[in-house]
Amino acid sequence: MTEHSVPAVDAADLVRQNRALSQQLDEALAQIEDLRHGIEALHDVGIYTYRHPLENAVAYKDQLAAIAAEVKAQIEDGRAIEVSTRFTFDNSLAKGRKMTADLAKLMLRAYNAEAENCVRYVKAGNLDGAEKRLTRAATAIARYAAMMEMQISPAYHQLRLRELALTADYQMKVQEEREAEREERARLREEQQAERELAAERQRLEKERAHYAAALAALTGEGRDDERQDLTARIDEIDQRIADNDYRAANIRAGYVYVVSNIGSFGQGIVKIGMTRRLDPMDRVRELGDASVPFGFDVHAMFFSDDAVGVEAELHRRFAPNRVNRINLRREYFYTTPAAVKRELDQIAGNILQFVNYPEAEQFRSSEQIRARETESTEMAAAE
Repeated sequence: MTEHSVPAVDAADLVRQNRALSQQLDEALAQIEDLRHGIEALHDVGIYTYRHPLENAVAYKDQLAAIAAEVKAQIEDGRAIEVSTRFTFDNSLAKGRKMTADLAKLMLRAYNAEAENCVRYVKAGNLDGAEKRLTRAATAIARYAAMMEMQISPAYHQLRLRELALTADYQMKVQEEREAEREERARLREEQQAERELAAERQRLEKERAHYAAALAALTGEGRDDERQDLTARIDEIDQRIADNDYRAANIRAGYVYVVSNIGSFGQGIVKIGMTRRLDPMDRVRELGDASVPFGFDVHAMFFSDDAVGVEAELHRRFAPNRVNRINLRREYFYTTPAAVKRELDQIAGNILQFVNYPEAEQFRSSEQIRARETESTEMAAAE
């Protein structure tokens, strides 16, 4: 063999290479299948991908009504079952047509019963299983009628599969709209509470101002300049507070932006970024830490902004890839750290004077210490 000769092809090597490539293909297909099952499993934890995205539940109902009309039309037109025109019985095409027509009714009744059952029980998390179940039913029915060359029409089967997917989408959309309604009601309640608090504060300030104004009027003509100056200063201060209060009442974008965490309830690395128009923003934080969570929230930042809505929206945009719930965007929890939020806040709103990087989490840490001591005591008692 010369220096540049091409070596002879070894058949055994080709067989080995082919076997290796086949194994790689099988492994790749298995990984794809695992990924597909993983995506389906995410449905159970709240992540759902719409097969047929539509605007709202009403649009899904319209689509389902159109499908129901098409199902009825295909059945009436005889398009739901594919039937051979060559089947004979007793050497008679007429008898063969009658027999296939009778069998077609039985096949369609069995298939439709399965389809209706799948539609009745389909949910966002079991759509794939329902589709496989209906496809198996169509395959089984076709197998029993194979001798007569009859089967469920593929077009009719695809129509019923589309009905299944739309039904699952519709149910998820209804849930989302109900959740959105609950969130909107909660938002309106907070807005109304903020309006009541601001109105009550203005009334209190007006009474306080009237008190000082009456006291100032009583001093007219009596000298006592120091007291008059003090009362005038107090009235000016109250006027400014009234103006600030009126500004907040009129400007719906003004409010407090807050950054909070709850490591006892959600663990490390999760923060909530929100805003409130409440007169005392800590009222909102206390509401978040109600009986639905085992521990209260720790506040990392709480600051007033003339455009709290804009600051909150920009923070949400920057941390969008870190959202805990990627479906319900009204859930304002993010996989990030307080320090990371502070870096973004400094760019958006300027340097924040007060920011706590590390949560105190007093009750949580105390509970952990108690638990550790109890465990240590139990282990020592067992060792003795």
